[in-house]
Amino acid sequence: MTAEDLGKLVRAHRKQLKLTLETVSGLSNLGVRFLSEFERGKETAELGKVLKTLHVLGLDVIVRPRGASEE
Repeated sequence: MTAEDLGKLVRAHRKQLKLTLETVSGLSNLGVRFLSEFERGKETAELGKVLKTLHVLGLDVIVRPRGASEE
């Protein structure tokens, strides 16, 4: 998964929830510019802000070794 892939996934989920960047900005106290750049796949997006965005949108991060089966 790339930064661009994650950004596309987050954007699609946000749109599915019918939320604007402005709304997510208000809910997360993050700037619209950051959110827009994150959704466009900015590779240097700050991890803490990325995690906060995912939390606000109800998304979880799951880390596991490659090739490990899903339970």
